[in-house]
This record gives sequence, structure tokens and C-alpha cells, in this order.
Amino acid sequence: MANRSRALGAIVVVAGLLLSSCGGSGGGGSDAADDFGDPGDCTVIDTAVSSEKIDLMSDLARSFNGSDAAKTADGCAFVRPYSKSSGGATDLLATTWPEEGEGERPVIWSPAASSWGAILNQRLSDDGQPAMVEKAVSFQLTPLVIAMPEPMADALGYPEKPVGWADIAKLATSTDGWAAYGHPEWGAFKLGKTNPNFSTSGLSALIGQTYAAAGKERGLSQEDLDDPSTKAFAAKVESSVVHYGDITMTFLNNWFRTDREGTSLLYASAVAVEEKSVIDYNKGNPDGVLQPGEKPRKPRVPLVAIYPKEGTLYSDSPLYVLKADWVDKAEREGAKKFIDFVQRPAAQQKVLEYGFRPGNPDVKVGAPISKSNGVDPNQPSTLLQVPSPSVMVSLLDQWRQNRKSARVLLVLDVSGSMKEPADPDDPGGPTKLDLAKKAAIESLGEFNATDEVGLRIFTTDLGPDGTATYQDLLPIQPMRTNREALASKIRDQFPLNATPLYDVTQSSYDDLVRQYDGSKINAVVLLTDGQNDDGDTSDDRDQLNRLIASLRRGTEGESSKPVRIFPIAYGKAADLDTLTAIAEATNAAAYDASNPATITKVFTAVVSNF
Repeated sequence: MANRSRALGAIVVVAGLLLSSCGGSGGGGSDAADDFGDPGDCTVIDTAVSSEKIDLMSDLARSFNGSDAAKTADGCAFVRPYSKSSGGATDLLATTWPEEGEGERPVIWSPAASSWGAILNQRLSDDGQPAMVEKAVSFQLTPLVIAMPEPMADALGYPEKPVGWADIAKLATSTDGWAAYGHPEWGAFKLGKTNPNFSTSGLSALIGQTYAAAGKERGLSQEDLDDPSTKAFAAKVESSVVHYGDITMTFLNNWFRTDREGTSLLYASAVAVEEKSVIDYNKGNPDGVLQPGEKPRKPRVPLVAIYPKEGTLYSDSPLYVLKADWVDKAEREGAKKFIDFVQRPAAQQKVLEYGFRPGNPDVKVGAPISKSNGVDPNQPSTLLQVPSPSVMVSLLDQWRQNRKSARVLLVLDVSGSMKEPADPDDPGGPTKLDLAKKAAIESLGEFNATDEVGLRIFTTDLGPDGTATYQDLLPIQPMRTNREALASKIRDQFPLNATPLYDVTQSSYDDLVRQYDGSKINAVVLLTDGQNDDGDTSDDRDQLNRLIASLRRGTEGESSKPVRIFPIAYGKAADLDTLTAIAEATNAAAYDASNPATITKVFTAVVSNF
């Protein structure tokens, strides 16, 4: 039972951890219920919702709170939504939702799909606990699609020729890649998928490809999962993955940025996303949120939503009123009032405006769900049955073992500033380095035995002659033999001198390019709490320009060896803008840990890419 729990025990990761090139927050909108106003004397209905619909839910909640629909027997209800990842909320509800740090304990929970509710009940049952959710209203729908740049979809003959997971598996293992379709300049087929422990699109894609492998549309069984042909099919699909991730925005924002640079066809060939994301992307707003002053800009190369010929699943956004000991009678009544409200035709029209399909069948599907936005309102033609909870848990277990393995260099800043207290108000408490070491050690458990990981530290005045800027403490080796040694070496570190950020970034990148393994995800995880400081500020700008140019050259061209750099900006002094530019130059993502207390969550989010 412990393995089951571990497969689903993804630590909650707030979407705002990820910094996007478009200024969004990885699904965006209001992340905190504190931003929603004063409820007065009304009963507060705290509502945890998946990030892709936080803005819609906030819009609906504001309409509800100011209406007669909010009146209850005891006065009134006040719905207060906040963003919480589906996998993260599942983990918290299945274990212990803390009083602080993760948002108020919810009355209503709305994950992206009801599959998460089934998984939650299964985990609770495995632990001898009663179910927490029952069958619920689905107030909106959006199907899982394979998003593909239009020229690539055209090359495959879509939509005249149906395309599905079997075609993806064939493309993934083709030695010719896109050359087989007359486009050698596009290189190998590259697939983007999110980590199914975090993301609904990743979970739906995993279910869809497994059904395709089994040749079924319903009744996926443990026997199907254990079938060698099913495992072989999965291995083919996973072999083409560029990297995983906690949210689809990583891929969509990188696609959007490379579209401006004219290299989007080289970054990724396809990404498993929800239909709404294709609409937002093609309208010029890939994260679905316009920040103040931000204007949409349509991409030069639009995306096409491919509805897999083998079938797909809907993200159905259930509204669960939790059967939890912290939910009282008045809260339950208020929650039901809101659920009734969002099913009304006027609210469902708002659902449609945001790019989702109405959950109320009386409201017809229309714009923006149209072919002009790259989607087909008449699709999908085949819907897959959500597997039983036990099968889904087993499927996640298997994915963890069979996903594409990674080759990662952990690069840890041990400069003198890391000795500062993590909390300035607690000078006697743990230092920034203390928390970073703890987070890094805990994250090692997320790597598979076949993943290869090494450790490099950096600061000035290293080596016998005091001229080195970094030191390799452990070479990149399989985790089956390296895990304990890595933990020990990380634990032994202490703060030293300055921060030669640009030098160590270039060296780490060059080393992984030289050691490149095309069968793995090749990456650098770089944690730093400061700005470049190598003792000479006069050439900092030139150093950075040379570094960015070098990284970009390595990502371009059909024969490139993509090594992605995932920087963690640790503490308020970290140069967030520069680290974001470094990440973007390698088509990766930067992570914000400006609050050192979040470093464990952030490390977990980063490792979800592998």
C-alpha cells in the first residue's frame, strides 16, 4: 500500500512557481483566497480549484456572491476560490491538510477531472478511511487533445487522415523522424507531456495511450497493464518525450516564444494538452490570462487539436462538496447553492466564453470552440471510459518505473550568502543552505533507479590553487548506486565565497553536451541565491550575452543536442530575470523560490520534469 500512496503522493505545487515568458503564472489568475474580498457575515465557502479555471471560477463566484442565489437559511454564502493543482490537492486530502501554508481547508474541491476524486477515495480506502467525495456535478468539459503545429498536422494528412497514439508511437521510434514525411529539417519527433502525478493532461494522456496499446475503449484492466505489448507501446511513446513537467504552460509558453524566433517546429512536434489550451494559444494568449498591459498576439504557426482516433477523455471539472469533518451544515448548504448557480444557462455561457464546453447540455457549444481556433466542436467521436481507481493507481506506479529516464547534473550554490538565515526574523533558525540541502536530499527520492544524477557545487576560490569556480563532488551515475552518496555529499556542504554564476552555467552546459545521451532527458538543475559575482563586474553584461548566445545555438538545428537548464531562483536576492533568460535559451523553465520556505515544493516541481 505504501507504493500506491507514493505513486500519487506528489507534493502540491502552486502554478505560480513557474515563470513563463509571457508573464503569466502558469495557469494564472488569483492564486489566493485572501485576494477575494471581505465576506462580511456570510458563510465562507472556500473552494480549491485546478489552475486552468481559476479565473472563470473567480468570475462566477463574484457574480454569485452579489446575487440572490447566495441567500441561505442562515443568511448568505460567500464563495472564495483559490488555485490548487489537482494532484497536489489529492495528496493533501488523502493525508493531512495543514492549517496554514496550503490555503484554507476547502468546502468545495474542483479538480480538473473526476478521475482525481476516484483516486482520492481509493487512497483513503487503502488507508482504512471513508470516502471523501461522491458523484458530483461537472459544470464544464474540455477534452484531452494532441496539440500539433499546423504544418506538422498537414504533413500527417490530418484531419482527412485520422491520427492517434499508434501514430505517435510510430513517429517516436522512427529513425527517419520527420524526413519520412518530406521534412528532414524538422528533425526527430519530439513529444511534450506533463507528469501524471501532478497534471490532469498528463494523467489523461497516460490513460489514452494505454487504452490505445490495449486496443480497447472500456474496461482497462490490470491484465492489460501487465501485457508485454502494452509496456512496449508505452516505451515507444515515452522515448520521444523532450521532458515532463508539472503544468502544460511550460511547453505552451516555450512554443509561443520559439514561434517568435521561428524555431517552434524544432522545439516540440506535439504536446498533450486540453482543448482549451489550443484555443488560448491560437488567440495569442497561451496561458489564458492577460496581465496588465499585455496584448494577445496570434502565433505565426498556429496549433491544431488532434483528437486521437483511438478515443480520448474529458476533463470534466467536478464540483465536490467534501465529506470532511471541517465542513459544517451551513457550509454544505452554501456550497450546494453555488453548484446550482453555475449550472444556470447564464453561468454556462460564461463557461463557453472562457473556452470550455458547457456542462449543461441545454447550452449549445459555439464560439470560441470553432475550427478557426484550431479545434473541432464535432469532436471527439470516441470517449474512453475512466479506468477503475485501482487500475489508475497501478498505472501511475508503472509509469513511474517506465517513464523516460533522465541524466541530470545538480549544481548547488555554496557561496557565502547561503549562510544567511532563511527567515530574517529568526536569526537563530536554519540558514538558506540548510533548507536547500534538506530539499535537495528529499527530492532525490523522486528519481528512478535508472536515472543518472551527479553533483556539482560552485563558488569562487576552489581547488588546490584557489582558482577553480566549481567542484564535482560526484560524477553522473545511476541512482541505484548513487542515491546515498549524493545525500551524504549534499548534507556535508557549507557556505564559502562568491557566486560565479555565468561561468558554472556555461561549464555545466558544455559538459552535458559532451556527454549527451539521446535516449535520456539531459538537464542541469541550477540552484542559486544570488547574482553573478566572480570578482569582476566590468564584463558581466558581455559574459551573459555570450552565455545566452551559446545556449541558444545548442538548441537550434535538426542535429542539436538539447540540454535544458532549470534554474531555481532562491531567496529575494537571486537574479530572477537572468535565470529566466537562461532557462528560455534552453527551452526549459525557471522556478521562483524567493521565499526560502517554499524550496521543498519548488525542488519537487523541478524534479517533476524528469
